[in-house]
Amino acid sequence: MATSIKLPEELTRRIARVVKDTPFSAHAFMVEAIRQETERAERRREFIAGALASRGRALRSGLAYAWEDVDAYLRARLQGKRTRRPRLKSWRK
Repeated sequence: MATSIKLPEELTRRIARVVKDTPFSAHAFMVEAIRQETERAERRREFIAGALASRGRALRSGLAYAWEDVDAYLRARLQGKRTRRPRLKSWRK
């Protein structure tokens, strides 16, 4: 699919400077930049959706992991120690 975008002159000059001593054309550079940014935006959208779903589960169940337990677990694992996973706890009083 052919797409045309109008870039500010300063950006066009910057791109030309960046690709000058590379095997890439300005077009290839822009396509790769757009591909990378699209992937980043998709990952961020998935991350936010997962976070909102997790928040919803925590609000419905009243259960979550205590930070102190998670921190201790991760520190132990980083030191190569075997340790039990943290348990969910009720955060409602």
